[in-house]
Amino acid sequence: MPRFLFGPAGKPIGFKGDLIASLTYLRELGLNAMEYEAVRGVRINKERAVKLREAAEENGIKLSLHAPYFINLSSPEEHKVAKSIERLNRSVEAAHWMGAYIVVFHPGYYKGLSSPQEALEKAIEALRTVAKYRASIGAEDVILGPETTGKTTQLGTLDENIAMCREIGGCRPVVDWAHMYARSMGEYITSVDHVIEVVEKIEKELGTEAVKPLHMHFSHIEYGKGGERMHHTLAEKEYGPSFEIVCRGLAETGVSGVFISESPILEKDALVMKDVCRRICGERCVAD
Repeated sequence: MPRFLFGPAGKPIGFKGDLIASLTYLRELGLNAMEYEAVRGVRINKERAVKLREAAEENGIKLSLHAPYFINLSSPEEHKVAKSIERLNRSVEAAHWMGAYIVVFHPGYYKGLSSPQEALEKAIEALRTVAKYRASIGAEDVILGPETTGKTTQLGTLDENIAMCREIGGCRPVVDWAHMYARSMGEYITSVDHVIEVVEKIEKELGTEAVKPLHMHFSHIEYGKGGERMHHTLAEKEYGPSFEIVCRGLAETGVSGVFISESPILEKDALVMKDVCRRICGERCVAD
């Protein structure tokens, strides 16, 4: 029986106090995960990160960390790659302090390179440097998590992220179901079979450890000819993908996972997702 955890990408919108205190609020709501958002830069010091870790442990909240958006490991400009490596290093360090089990990041872009393969190779080379830094500070407990990206200009298809993790130890793909849907122009993640296919591909290529648990993002999403445009709430039924399909597919695989809500209403839709999975696979698949 799979076990699913649910929580918001960042501070819950219904809580007006300090971020650390919001973990108690999440627990009271019945949620048990949160992704710390360092998307504008890693600005947390060690003292505060340790307090966040203690609050997460006290409230049974599984933490992850989203690295800055300003990362491009495949840039043709070496100074931008160096800055990207530094931002990812700082993310790993902060995650280690706060007890976040995975650092989620967007790998980069294809622009300025001869092919997607060249972009992939540059990103792998950069990640080797990050992995060495991770080892040097004793942070091997922090997983590197390249996220499936939503725009056709971005490095980060599922196959590309699997290829990165095949070369880098302590790495596993982060599956953003909305991004995959948007990048395919609404043609993928439209059936239970698609969801099963994604999980089986990761397991086959990287082993079962890569899905223990499967780290995931979800929301409804709007897309155009280049892919992702804007995230939407689950109540906006004109957008996809279907969360029911995703939960049914995962339940069939038996794989446990962490669902991070990237909906504009964050924890409110995390609770909607929890209720959907409880209805589909029963109380036992929703972790307390």
